[in-house]
Amino acid sequence: MRANGPKEDVRDFFRGRRLRMSPAVRRMVAETELRPQDLIQPWFVYETNDASYRKAIGSMPGQFQLSIPQLLRQAEGAVTNGLAACILFGIPKEKDPEGSQAYATNGIVQQAVKALKKEFPELCVITDVCLCEYTSHGHCGLVRGEEIHNDPTLELLARTALSHAWAGADMVAPSDMMDGRVAVIRETLDGSGFSHLPLMSYAVKYASAFYGPFREAAEGAPRFGDRKTHQMDPANRREALREAAADLAEGADILMVKPAGPYLDVIRDLYESFDAPVAAYQVSGEYALIKAAAEKGWVDGPKVALESLIGIKRAGASLILTYFAEELLPLLK
Repeated sequence: MRANGPKEDVRDFFRGRRLRMSPAVRRMVAETELRPQDLIQPWFVYETNDASYRKAIGSMPGQFQLSIPQLLRQAEGAVTNGLAACILFGIPKEKDPEGSQAYATNGIVQQAVKALKKEFPELCVITDVCLCEYTSHGHCGLVRGEEIHNDPTLELLARTALSHAWAGADMVAPSDMMDGRVAVIRETLDGSGFSHLPLMSYAVKYASAFYGPFREAAEGAPRFGDRKTHQMDPANRREALREAAADLAEGADILMVKPAGPYLDVIRDLYESFDAPVAAYQVSGEYALIKAAAEKGWVDGPKVALESLIGIKRAGASLILTYFAEELLPLLK
């Protein structure tokens, strides 16, 4: 017999709470899943003879400039926790106007790629292709006076990508935003026996104030001017589709949007407009803001970080480059 007591109030309306009443049910009906293989960890590798070199980046708590031995140590823990991919940024001992260490056979990134692939062959090693960390003026291309010259820069970018391929990189990712660089890099790779090597283009890269901490990390701030002549205006949305379409036509395999959080609408536009995978870069400023608020005790850092990444994936990104990757991997198991 039914126990005496107040009857449950049953009315005719939608009861969404039914599918939220337990963790098991919530997991079953979750529309978006964040997986370890969705995350790409950026690492900064520093050219030095000091094997113990591990310099904390002040504006990016938990991130470091690493010697190659320290990079391998860092990678060991991350791979154990399920990291599937990383992207490398190099900081050379010497810089010059042409950024020659970017495409040097024994440059710092080239050395790091070889070391990582030897120790962790299953790790997908992606390389950033740009000149800004290697030029004495800090710009992404060749400079004459105070003007960045597009077409003469393309050959150097292609040489950089090819040197990374020779070193064993699994994927190259041009970030310079010079017009036509995807076509020249693709042609160079294909003509040198690397037609199988995928290219992830920073197709939609905005001239963003969110890059501030990265400039400290990579030591690549421009000595004069800014990057607004080649990076996109944050006010523009439709232009992103033109940039993405151009890169696909030139041979890109994956399209990236950078930054991620402030441009979720753009990520969605690319997801709905193209069949290619979409990547998004949660940049240094996005990371630093969450870390700073967490250190103040204003937010739960890991929970906010996870929610931000789920939002990026829900918008349409298949891959997310994030400095939170290593920290959050244990929570995704």
